[in-house]
Amino acid sequence: MNWLSENRRDAAFILATMALPIVLLFMLVLNLFAMRGEYQAEIDRLEPRIARLVGLRMQEDVLAEAASQVDSKVYDLIYPATDDSASVAASLQKNVRDIFSGAGMTVNNSQILPAKQEGSLEHIVVKITATGSLDALDLALTEVASYRPMLVLESLDAYPMRGASARGDRKPQHVTTNIQVRALRLAP
Repeated sequence: MNWLSENRRDAAFILATMALPIVLLFMLVLNLFAMRGEYQAEIDRLEPRIARLVGLRMQEDVLAEAASQVDSKVYDLIYPATDDSASVAASLQKNVRDIFSGAGMTVNNSQILPAKQEGSLEHIVVKITATGSLDALDLALTEVASYRPMLVLESLDAYPMRGASARGDRKPQHVTTNIQVRALRLAP
């Protein structure tokens, strides 16, 4: 103890020199614990995602079957991208004309409107002007509703025809209709 009391300055310097590696080691250990905590938090954050991926991997066959069923139902509602837009529009115009003619209406005019692309779908619109009885119009609209790929009735304007039923005859009411139907096609 004698040396310590006589050489306080040297003793402090030796103590500081010995304490410095201990402090550095302590900081290193604390830093390693902090890194371990960060890595553990990252593992805890990723664990549920990995579990979901493993679950999806285990159910891959079931999901593939469900996706194919959805694809078949979608193609029941829209035209596929493999069909040409112009040929889809022409066939749609012909089929809609046939629906209205087959229902007993007289098709006066039909027109393919310019196609519009919205996202991954192309909208093909056909406009029909037809005359006939209300019963024929009802039958035609029922057939349009059951047509596949699905048609959407975009607009319907019906005007009564002047003539026989206004005079009190018991003939069915005749109307002139302007109808726009829309079909969807998957854009390439």
